[in-house]
Amino acid sequence: MSESTSPVATPVAKKARKSIDVCAPNDERVGRAARMMLSNPGYSVPQAMLAQDFTDEESKDRALQQRVRRLHAKLEKSAVAGVDADVKPVKPAAAVVTTGKDFAPHVPLALKACEFLTKSTDPFLAVQTCTDALDAAGFIKLSKRDPFAGVLKPGGSYYYTINHSTLVAFTVGQKFKGGNGFKIIGGHTDSPHLKVKPISKRSGSGCVQLGVECYGGGLWHTWFDRDLGVSGRVLVRKTDPESGKEKIEQHMIRVTKPIARVSTLCIHLQTAEERGAFKVNKEEHLSPILGTQTSLEYGTKAQLNQFDDDDWRKAQEPALLKLIASELGIETQQIANFELGLFDIQPASLGGIQNEFLNSGRLDNLATCFVAMESILEYSKSEDLANDDMISLIALFDHEEIGSQSTHGAGSPVMAEAVKRITSAFSDVVNVEAHSSAVRKSFALSVDQAHAVHPNYASKHEKSHGPKMNAGVVIKTNQNQRYSTNGVTGFIAREIGRKANIPVQEFVVRSDCPCGSTIGPIISANTGIRTVDLGMPQLSMHSCREVMGIADLTYGLSIFRSFFKNFNEIDESLEG
Repeated sequence: MSESTSPVATPVAKKARKSIDVCAPNDERVGRAARMMLSNPGYSVPQAMLAQDFTDEESKDRALQQRVRRLHAKLEKSAVAGVDADVKPVKPAAAVVTTGKDFAPHVPLALKACEFLTKSTDPFLAVQTCTDALDAAGFIKLSKRDPFAGVLKPGGSYYYTINHSTLVAFTVGQKFKGGNGFKIIGGHTDSPHLKVKPISKRSGSGCVQLGVECYGGGLWHTWFDRDLGVSGRVLVRKTDPESGKEKIEQHMIRVTKPIARVSTLCIHLQTAEERGAFKVNKEEHLSPILGTQTSLEYGTKAQLNQFDDDDWRKAQEPALLKLIASELGIETQQIANFELGLFDIQPASLGGIQNEFLNSGRLDNLATCFVAMESILEYSKSEDLANDDMISLIALFDHEEIGSQSTHGAGSPVMAEAVKRITSAFSDVVNVEAHSSAVRKSFALSVDQAHAVHPNYASKHEKSHGPKMNAGVVIKTNQNQRYSTNGVTGFIAREIGRKANIPVQEFVVRSDCPCGSTIGPIISANTGIRTVDLGMPQLSMHSCREVMGIADLTYGLSIFRSFFKNFNEIDESLEG
């Protein structure tokens, strides 16, 4: 622990400690939070705790509780401002120090990532969160159906989406010309989760349930006994007030209320063999419970179906339709279709003894999406653009977890089309040579989360290639081209890290284990663009709740910054 996160011994701190000593026995959470703030000025007390109503049963001294609250507020204010006359750091006490590593500098970015991850509950919401940030930063939204020529300008920043779940965003160097190269960061917006079936209505044993399908290769046992919300895209029928014609609008929805739950079977109804092996039948065991059936509910269903001539809506759970209509402020008859999925409503948060971990769903691969977004937003305002003769671009694809073979996955024409259309927009005539030249000058970082060594299962890693959390970005290599890294692209990635003074780790899967894959080989094969596979290390990949080191977010952002800034210089130093 560094001086910036060491305990404080000042008048304010002493008052706080005195209050804590009296208050803690009556309210454990307040005492624990106050101690955390005293030992770490960067610690943020949960707002729900500060806002809670204390009862006389919890404490006989309400005035004392209010005083602790005021002390909390003052300490929290000092942590945000970084300066306070009453609260000054002193040298760390040996009893408090658990590690020499200082994580405080990484906390602001990690907290920002928490906000991004909590909002981005599915690919649609992830892309919406990104486009909201791009709009705020002044990026111009492009129409995919209109030509880019005459719209794109040197120094400009642009984006477009495909299916509202894949995003392409880019910044044009001030010196860019048609035929110059592209610096590309690729990631994916999707994660394994439970998706609502086309016929969602399901019930059993007096319970209202929801028909769901497993998307991707999830660790499905981790979805049991979780508070689940629902989010996604809803198609809504509207009538144009001027023409009177019907139109279909796309709306995104995120219900953070715990409306669903997949409950485990109690231990008393399981055999010893079943207890020892928690086997999940994906069709029979994963249907979440929404509520209980009642006579009133049966009447409501009959009434809804009586006045609804849409066969699709009749096949949906009426309670779900009613919830969607309420959230969007529409009538249930206006709902034309939906693409919905379930998510764990627990927000992303920091964890670990020094807040050195980020705990969240969908880290694979929204952690990459977050850092990629931060890098392109930052670079779009950078002075380096003045001398940049390349395109800096991020491409965040849907459907990676199910093979990428779709109209908007990495196996689609999206990437090749982006290079071709942007190159053509800066060429006087359609020039095949300009496109080919651009491809050969380009480079892509395929970035997907990497497997950190699990201390309880260390033998699962190749002993010389075991990435650790909070130790740097990982270069992934597989000689069977499950990853796109080769000798040259791996060298370029290490040089990018070296120029940024960022630690880089290596990963190779054990020879007796299967190896997963990424969008890297797909992009390189479809476009001919040189590609390397990277990732930030994490544990619990494909679990409902995953974990990574917060320092690796900083390292990832630094790698991306260095890539946009230094790639051209590194590439020009290579022969051939």
